[in-house]
Amino acid sequence: MASKTENVCTLTLPLIIIVPKTMNNQTLTLTLVLLLLAAVTTAQDLHSADRSALLTLRSHLADPRGALSTWNGSRCSMWAGVLCENRTSRVIQLDLSGFNLSGELHSSLCLLSRLQTLILASNYISGIIPSCLSRISPLRTLNLAWNLLSGQLPPTLARLRHLESLILSGNRGLGGPLPFWLAISYPALAHLDLSSANFSGEIPAGFFHLGALRYVDLSGNRLTGSLMDFDHPLDFLDLSGNQIFGTLPCFSASVETLSVLNLAGNSIVGGIPTCISSLRALTVLNLSSNALEYRLSPRLIFSDKLLVLDFSSNGFSGPIPSRIVEDSDRSGLLLLNLSSNRFSGEIPPEVTELRSLQGLLLADNQIEGEIPPAIGNLTYLQALDLSGNLLSGPIPVSLAGCFQLWMLRLGGNNLSGALRPELDALDSLRILDLAGNRISGEVPLPLAGCKSLEFVDLSHNELGGELSGAILKWQNLRQLSLAGNHFSGNLPDWIFSFPSLRSLDLSGNRFTGFIPDGNFNVSADFNGADAIQDQTNIEIILRVSVNLVAGVRQVEFGYELRSPVAINLGDNELRGEIPEGLIGLQGLETLNLSYNYLTGRIPGSLAKMGRLQRLDLSHNAISGEVPVGIAGLKGLETLDLSFNCLSGMVGLRRFPGAFAGNPGLCVEFSGEGCRAGKGVEGGGGGGGGVGGEEEEMGREEGWMSVGAFWISAVVSFYVSLVGLLCWGTTRAFLFRSSKPQPF
Repeated sequence: MASKTENVCTLTLPLIIIVPKTMNNQTLTLTLVLLLLAAVTTAQDLHSADRSALLTLRSHLADPRGALSTWNGSRCSMWAGVLCENRTSRVIQLDLSGFNLSGELHSSLCLLSRLQTLILASNYISGIIPSCLSRISPLRTLNLAWNLLSGQLPPTLARLRHLESLILSGNRGLGGPLPFWLAISYPALAHLDLSSANFSGEIPAGFFHLGALRYVDLSGNRLTGSLMDFDHPLDFLDLSGNQIFGTLPCFSASVETLSVLNLAGNSIVGGIPTCISSLRALTVLNLSSNALEYRLSPRLIFSDKLLVLDFSSNGFSGPIPSRIVEDSDRSGLLLLNLSSNRFSGEIPPEVTELRSLQGLLLADNQIEGEIPPAIGNLTYLQALDLSGNLLSGPIPVSLAGCFQLWMLRLGGNNLSGALRPELDALDSLRILDLAGNRISGEVPLPLAGCKSLEFVDLSHNELGGELSGAILKWQNLRQLSLAGNHFSGNLPDWIFSFPSLRSLDLSGNRFTGFIPDGNFNVSADFNGADAIQDQTNIEIILRVSVNLVAGVRQVEFGYELRSPVAINLGDNELRGEIPEGLIGLQGLETLNLSYNYLTGRIPGSLAKMGRLQRLDLSHNAISGEVPVGIAGLKGLETLDLSFNCLSGMVGLRRFPGAFAGNPGLCVEFSGEGCRAGKGVEGGGGGGGGVGGEEEEMGREEGWMSVGAFWISAVVSFYVSLVGLLCWGTTRAFLFRSSKPQPF
């Protein structure tokens, strides 16, 4: 008792000393209360039973960062992630999220009998969920998200009658049929998140009748069944990435509460009922990647609270509605994604009045007409994708007003005219895709100011002229395609000098001269620093997320550029030998030099190209033998050395037709000797010489026998044929009329 009085005096004395004259009685009383509470909490000892349980739990977990090293002594406040109840000193909360812990959960965890909150999210905990957790009857929050848990949900969890929040998302090994008892055992359950797991089967009907449930996230599973309406209000519903079917309900019980509705990636059919627009609190509506169809009703007008509208990858048709929100001036719409449908007609002018837009994605429809000049009024616009439509006319100069634009995709239309120099104001631009139009003029002078460019695709247009050194300003360049244009002149020495370059396609132009021999060691990808992506086509994957935390309303875009590490200089007028440095690039996956006038031998360094998957040197005048090392390229899938002047013997039977049109080349087949290089069907002997004693004995007398005549004729024919094939003018006439598609 004396010690307690001593403690009180110790606390009181300093307070009297430090009290300022200006402090009133109410402030002083509040300060004393707070300090006393802090002192009680600080002096609080951890209950011995709970302390023992926690130490046993720690002994079964790996803790590489030493996050649990503070679990010593008896003071509860000193134990990281542990919160005790003041009166009883029992542990009521255990939050070890993000501690980098691993191992399985020991049953000692279940001895924390007064625990109300258990959060072990974002670790590497494995094994099954302990069934003994059902003994912790006061438990209200159970969060084991983003671990490595597996197995099914233990049925004993149904005994946790006070559970209000169950979060098990991000455990890919956790699954099985969604238990029916989840819908009947938790009368107080308000937050349910089982997303990004492996649950299957139908959603139990009871889920649609849980009166307390407000937040439901079952996305990224394998759930099936028909979509039903909830008979109680919801705040959040995400069923995306499942196999749910049926038609779209009205969610009439959630008219004033539902803020996020995400049903993307299912099999929902029919049209969109106009009653969906009556959801007044809706901020995110994502119905993408379903089987929805028909026209959008002109009465489908959403409230000004809507931030994201995504109807992409469905079968909608008809015109784009001119009015999407009630008041475009007050609207906060950030993302409008109607891509990959069958919308037709022109882009409504009203779309350009949605001044808050950060992403406008209308790709892969049947939209026609010109790009509205007023699109430059969208000064917050970051991503614009109108590719794969029927748009015509010039690229509007007003786009320079979208100064925050980092992605501009207009490829696959019928746009024409020259690129205007005003576009170089887009200094944030990273992705530029204008492929498959009728754009003329020269580059890159109108784009010299776009110094952030990483992906540039100007292929299959009507561009011409020589390549300017202004391209060197694009120092972040990763992929460049100028294929299928009218560029001419010599390839500049700096063409391979971009440090991040991954894919270069200059095929189908009129480039002349030699392939520059230098700067091949600049690109890390060309030299094998990056991992193989097993990609044959260039692909841009756009990631979109919405940040609504703390009142911030912003769309966060991310992207991933996927492509093979490739160089394609095919179908030009290049001459000379293949540079040794080009053939020695160890990271190259695709190399196409076909349909040129290249001569000399194939460099022996070809054997170093361990990642090479596709090689096309066809339709040139390359001579010499096929390098022996080519047989050691185990990853090589496609090889074409046809129609050259190769000679010698080769035994690569896994590439039929790869050596056709090389009369001096013998293709060896198992047990069949050597065939002339006319492809696998090509004939020709070559098994042995024509002389010998038997032939000499069978000669007829005279200055030339019949046999000698035919031998001379055959030899003369092949010599003449080889000569013609290796003469550049003849080869151009014979072989350039038919060109295979580049790979």
